[in-house]
Formats: sequence, C-alpha cells, structure tokens
Amino acid sequence: MTGAPGDWLLEIQRLAIHRNREALVDDATLGVARGSLHVIVGPNGAGKSTLIAAVLGLIPFDGQIALNWRHSGAIGYVPQTFPVDPTLPVTVADFLALTRQRRPVCLGLAAPTRKTVTTLLARVGLAGLEGRPLAVLSGGELRRVLLAHALDPEPELLILDEPTSGLDEASSAWLEETLTAIKRGGRTTILMVSHDLDQVRRIADRVTVLDRRIVADGPVGDVLAGATIRDLIPAGGSRWGRP
Repeated sequence: MTGAPGDWLLEIQRLAIHRNREALVDDATLGVARGSLHVIVGPNGAGKSTLIAAVLGLIPFDGQIALNWRHSGAIGYVPQTFPVDPTLPVTVADFLALTRQRRPVCLGLAAPTRKTVTTLLARVGLAGLEGRPLAVLSGGELRRVLLAHALDPEPELLILDEPTSGLDEASSAWLEETLTAIKRGGRTTILMVSHDLDQVRRIADRVTVLDRRIVADGPVGDVLAGATIRDLIPAGGSRWGRP
C-alpha cells in the first residue's frame, strides 16, 4: 500500500478473518483513496463480502481497519441481496423514511420526510413510486431503492456488494452513470465488489484482486490490462465463476 498520509479514506492493515480455523481473508493490506471508485474483484469464496463485513464492523477480525473521515463520517451500504417479506405492508416511502422520523411511518410521513423521500427517488430514477409496496418491486427497482437509502444522509464512504448482480443491461448502464456522477461530486468515496471486469475497466480508478490474500492491487489500467477474469490469480485457483 503506497500513498502519502491523508490520501486514504480507508486503510486496512494485515486483515485476517477466520471461521472454524479456516482463513477467509489472510494478511490483506490495502488503501482506498479518498474520492476514488475502488473495486474488489476475485473468485467466488475469495473473501470479498467477508472483507466488506469487517469494514462495516459486522464480524470480528484481526489486524487494523482505519477510517479517516473529513466530512460526514457516514457510510452508505447496498448489500448483494435484500430479501423482502411479501406479507410486510411497507411501501417504498415507508422504507426510505424509517430512519428519518421518530413517529412510526404507519402514522404517516412528516412533510420534511416526504420531501426528502421524493428527492431521493428522483435521484435514482424512481419518481412517483413512493406508494409502491416494496415487495412488488423488480430486482432493478429494489436495487435503486437500496441505493437511495444508502445515499441518505450523503455518505462519505459508499459500499456496494455486487450492485449489478441480476440487473438488465439498461439498469446496469444507469448504475454506472450514477456511480460516476456520485464520485464526480467529490464528497463520496466508493468501494465496490464486482465480477464484471468490463464495467470495472470503464468506471474504476483502482482495483484489488482478492483470493483470500491480495493477489494484485493498483490502478485499474495496470492491473486489468488485457486480463480476463481467469488471468488474475495464480494457476490452480478454482473458485472463479464463469467469465
């Protein structure tokens, strides 16, 4: 990990995560530059989501994780999966309002909350869906709602775990444009897990290749130059999904 002091929003030093004596992540050291879009790639079972869980403080780990805040100190998170109970009578507006007011959302939204919800939905291209039940959204619509939730309040670090998984081409293209615009705003650093190397080449600044240990780390053009998804780890790595 190289860079002058103050360059890194997120610093991970010698991270190790074990389960039943098995190393899920082993001796990982990396930095996520402030204001960058940094992507972690690797085979299935490589520890990508596990590393994210450690950054979020959801699991125990050895090593050090430091977050060097300058602005809000807020983290936004879009998980890879988000099961929705089809019997739960929660609308899109209810979901986005849950953390914005003390009054139960079943009693109605306060005017400032409703205004914020309307703004968030417009930002993710879902204007007018406030009253739609969460359980009937398409996969792409739900992913946009989760992103809207992650953007409130404006995060200093936005973490996305396989955000294009299951999305159609149009939704995936929209997400790329949106993430690029968020990064261009200058206040949000983005850390993303992805399998889509073509997408990573288009939008990432830096990429880390993880196979429990860090195999490669650097500017996207250096690490992924001409590489296919199977070229990125030493021979014998058997956990890659289909290219």
